[in-house]
Amino acid sequence: MSSLSRLDARERNLFFERLKAANPHPETELEYTSPFELLVAVILSAQATDVSVNKVTRRLYPLANTPEMLIALGEPALQKALETIGLYRTKARNVLATCRLLIERHGSRVPRERAALEALPGVGRKTANVVLNTIFGEPTVAVDTHIFRVANRTGLAPGKDPLAVEHALTKVVPSAYLQDAHHWLILHGRYTCKARAPLCTRCVVADLCRFAPKSGAPGP
Repeated sequence: MSSLSRLDARERNLFFERLKAANPHPETELEYTSPFELLVAVILSAQATDVSVNKVTRRLYPLANTPEMLIALGEPALQKALETIGLYRTKARNVLATCRLLIERHGSRVPRERAALEALPGVGRKTANVVLNTIFGEPTVAVDTHIFRVANRTGLAPGKDPLAVEHALTKVVPSAYLQDAHHWLILHGRYTCKARAPLCTRCVVADLCRFAPKSGAPGP
């Protein structure tokens, strides 16, 4: 967990005001045309980049993009379609098991309830948060490695683990920005506040950030 001081309320408001000005309508970079397609894409994105997942789903979804169609496709064919991303065998099994539960319990629809989402194979809290936020408009924050880094490095919402950071963010992000906070933070971490070489000189919140290297001093 970061030992840096936290941003105060004024700084947090400026932080998101600037992220919004730079990107007024942030969106996930995963490609989808239905709630089910997004759910599958997020399951596939574990330990894989959005770019690699999009390459797979561009080929997969024209062939099968409903629970019934994926089950009909079968596990060997699905594994073949997913083989360019990590853990593809496990992901294929989870996707098909999720398809069966969606058909049996939810009329082939993606449920809106967190408990129901997290009961699906391959769906944890982070995946559920992405679906709840992106599809159903819930003000949730799915803390991945990018958001965890940004929250700790900047002093926005330090926490020792993703759940602690998630809880901190839901408390300190100004309500006007909470709906889109997940997308702003992940994109900021992905393209500006990078792990090894953060682009501090191009950062719109650099003067608010507690990260030291922007001034030439060592930092986390």
